[in-house]
Amino acid sequence: MNFPIKKFLSYYKPYYRMFFFILSCALVSSLLTLVFPLLVRYVTSDVLEGDLSVALHTSLWVGVWMILLMLFQNITNFFVDYKGHELGARMESDMRSELFSHLQKLSFSFYDRQKTGQLMTRVTNDLLMVSELYHHGPEDYVKYFIRFFGAFIILLFINVPLTLAVFCFFPILGFFSLFFNKKLNQALLQNKERIADINAQVEDALSGIRVVQSFSNEAIEMEKFNRENMRFLESRKRTYLAESYFFNGIGAFTQLITITIVIFGTIQIVNISMDLPDLITFLLYSTFMIEPIQRLTHMSLQFQEGVTGFQRFIEIMKQKPAIQNDVNAKKLSNLTGQIRFKEVSFCYSTSANPVFEHLTLDIRPGEYVAIVGPSGAGKTTLCSLIPRFYDVNEGGIYLDNENVKNLDLTFLRNSIGVVQQDIYLFSGTIMENIRYGLPHATNQEVIEAAKRANAHDFIMELPNGYDSEIGQRGVRLSGGQKQRLSIARVFLKNPPILIFDEATSSLDNESESIVKDSLELLSKGRTTIVIAHRLSTIKNAERILVLQDRGIIEQGTHETLLKREGPYSRLYARQLDYQL
Repeated sequence: MNFPIKKFLSYYKPYYRMFFFILSCALVSSLLTLVFPLLVRYVTSDVLEGDLSVALHTSLWVGVWMILLMLFQNITNFFVDYKGHELGARMESDMRSELFSHLQKLSFSFYDRQKTGQLMTRVTNDLLMVSELYHHGPEDYVKYFIRFFGAFIILLFINVPLTLAVFCFFPILGFFSLFFNKKLNQALLQNKERIADINAQVEDALSGIRVVQSFSNEAIEMEKFNRENMRFLESRKRTYLAESYFFNGIGAFTQLITITIVIFGTIQIVNISMDLPDLITFLLYSTFMIEPIQRLTHMSLQFQEGVTGFQRFIEIMKQKPAIQNDVNAKKLSNLTGQIRFKEVSFCYSTSANPVFEHLTLDIRPGEYVAIVGPSGAGKTTLCSLIPRFYDVNEGGIYLDNENVKNLDLTFLRNSIGVVQQDIYLFSGTIMENIRYGLPHATNQEVIEAAKRANAHDFIMELPNGYDSEIGQRGVRLSGGQKQRLSIARVFLKNPPILIFDEATSSLDNESESIVKDSLELLSKGRTTIVIAHRLSTIKNAERILVLQDRGIIEQGTHETLLKREGPYSRLYARQLDYQL
């Protein structure tokens, strides 16, 4: 992937004043650094070799100036360090917000292919490395560029032949750095992929820790973790090998430079073409040429991690939502809830087999429709197409005779309430979780929604009532209690269309009865689609659709379908036999 330099630099724009202030401080600090050896040379050459009666007085004044310059340099370094890190943190925060916002827009099809732990790595670890690059990159390059070329120019004034001899090492050093930088970059990229795999494994295992322990499968999870951990270890070993070649090679070159200066400088002193103060000054300034090389090569690891992190950030940002608003997206007034599937065909991007083909279905406003069929028949998929969690491959879905692709996504999804079997509750209080259905609802509106969902009584029995913490994913509540909270959310949302996705299939009889009463109350006056596992719960449906083999093979009322003695009748009889 080519590095998107224009996009990278764009994050400096909101903070350009702070950025140029930091660079100015770095520039001043570097120039002051170049002054100190000149003052040392002035003392050792001009002062001590001149009139000794005034040498002490002059040396003291030079010392005072050096102390003042040192204080000023430390002040500039303080701002470079403090404000530089603040700048990096601000830009990291902006990028993290942008990335999280983008992730919120990506469609279900994207998350079907991703692991949560890997995405978390991109939101956290990767951007932390990018922040360090934003902070240290420009200021360090400014500082060490000034020091390197400033020292090089001063060394030319001191001794041209020795300077050119030393400079001959740097092209070789440059080629060496480029070669091993490439290897280091490849190793670091693999490291990030491996640590993302570990995060995904940990997230998966800890999210399902109750299942793991209930099956006593800790050893299996440990084996899977160790496998990913060892893959990460191997990638780290390759990184350390590249680092060792790289940094030790750089160290060898810097030592050769110092040895060259000492040998050739001594020869020139013997030949009286150079004096001792000049050699001392030359050695001091040569460190200013060597230090940037050492520092920048050590920075290369941080640089490569930052570059790799930014490339992975851009990789996600380039992902386009599969579901997007039409340019002229509409919002309908007084939506009645009529739903029409017209010659709809759909296939998941991860599968070559269509879920259904040329499906046609009309649901009247306010109609109560149940969908039954074997697992994998496409019941949930069919309902997921209505709010455009996925888009159809062929045909169209219409609400009140308007294709859903022409409707504003927010309007469309706000018009549909979904109650699922697998309830997701967020960490926080009961009040916060119910209010998720309508974020600006008042406390009284939340309480009224809970009452209609038959949840108020059990909520008031909790120690802190509506302010009770429910734990991650509502682990402190029973299945029936969680389901009632999800129904309360939909009551609060008050949409004209409802989808119940096997909302009672995992509940005990008592909880099922309570939840069923809540669902019946919620469905009054609304277009309702129920995906049913227990056929006994849908006897009163106005219409039952039997979905199988890529389409609807049978439909009618409960009594009508039993009389036909077709697929629904056989499915119902099989459930009765199982219950008996």
